[in-house]
Amino acid sequence: MYIYGKNSVKEIENSKIISCYLSHDFKDKDIINKLTCKIKYMKKHELDKIVDGLHQGIILKVEDYKYSNIDELIKEDGFLVILDHIEDPHNFGAIIRTCESANIDGIIIPKDRSVEVNGTVMKVSSGTLDKIKIAKVTNLIQTINYLKEKGYWIIGTDMDGEDYKEIDYKGKIAIIVGNEGKGLSKLVKENCDFIASISMKGSINSLNVSVATGIIIFKALEKR
Repeated sequence: MYIYGKNSVKEIENSKIISCYLSHDFKDKDIINKLTCKIKYMKKHELDKIVDGLHQGIILKVEDYKYSNIDELIKEDGFLVILDHIEDPHNFGAIIRTCESANIDGIIIPKDRSVEVNGTVMKVSSGTLDKIKIAKVTNLIQTINYLKEKGYWIIGTDMDGEDYKEIDYKGKIAIIVGNEGKGLSKLVKENCDFIASISMKGSINSLNVSVATGIIIFKALEKR
């Protein structure tokens, strides 16, 4: 996996770095002095061919992200976030950043039809990725039922639900947010204990998924 951008590479452990690629005019001495691997200097257009994003003159090849087991995320009075087939790495990265700032126990994503941890996710999450656990599961419905057995209340998010401010967020909870275009899948929605809805005051009928996730997470924290 390639990660890029100054904020991302500042947080990565040297033991995870395989290769280092810097532009000839990269001048950040703090980052350069931190790197223990051999540095290969390249022209900007050569770096542009490695990643599709704003690399700021530095790209690292690192070990692939190691996902956690779901049992590592389960805590007493736990708080989890489940992503129902989020596809945009920018949304995923923003959600990771929000979850870390709220000290969420972990994030659960499905293996199929979902964005995985990659360089763009790492960059958008601004280096918070290594500070939060992410589990990748085969079946979301089975996972939801497993969490229910462990005492979690499952709270979905959808336009057609009750006011998110009126829901009881105490105890073990898992908040589920849906796909950018389709929202929650039918079976996931049917297996939720509550559906939280953010009412819109303007002309649009929905928020960006990462924005909506942040609003509900911090309302839950406030009420817990």
